[in-house]
Amino acid sequence: MATVLVTGCNRGIGLELVRQYMARGDRVTGACRNASRELEETGCRIVAGVDVASDDGVAILAQALGDERIGVLVNNAGILRGDTLESVDFDAMLEQYRVNTIGPLRVTRALRGNLGRGSKVGIVTSRVGSIDDNGSGNNYGYRCSKAAANMVGKNLHHDLSAAGIAVALLHPGLVATDMTGGTGISPAAAASGLIDRLDELSLENSGGFWHAEGYTLPW
Repeated sequence: MATVLVTGCNRGIGLELVRQYMARGDRVTGACRNASRELEETGCRIVAGVDVASDDGVAILAQALGDERIGVLVNNAGILRGDTLESVDFDAMLEQYRVNTIGPLRVTRALRGNLGRGSKVGIVTSRVGSIDDNGSGNNYGYRCSKAAANMVGKNLHHDLSAAGIAVALLHPGLVATDMTGGTGISPAAAASGLIDRLDELSLENSGGFWHAEGYTLPW
């Protein structure tokens, strides 16, 4: 039984991660800005008021956890503000950086004392953050924020490996959520793949950029 923490879990992929970890008997804490009825129905411990774009919001989470050990930290919270070259909004671009890029770093650093040898850190990123894989353009803010999140994860891999903590960058696939307008695979299927990848994560494969289906993605 693992002790799991999932951010951004009141709906979508995060909610399904909580449901599936709970279903297999893990101890789960769900961190979110506002709890949903569906999240409450999972029976997990909920820490609300957690905005990963805010030092104060993440401090709420750190205070709630105290010195509790975390086996699996899943940095799932994220936002997408679609744009084109003509419509890109630089304030919206910065907002995506604050949540998608700085958020996982802020959370992981704040909870560093809760992570120990054998702990795992997952960052839910996206293949649209792959420079090699970019074949269509657009979504400047989201793409750039996810490319930078990949660098955050790679840096964390280097900084945490010596302490026995493994890190993975994880693409869930195109998932049918509010973020994608309902296009893609089910959140349940995406969450299952992410959990499989985290189960397989070790110091030997730490630092990789993985599709939830199990293959590596180009940077």
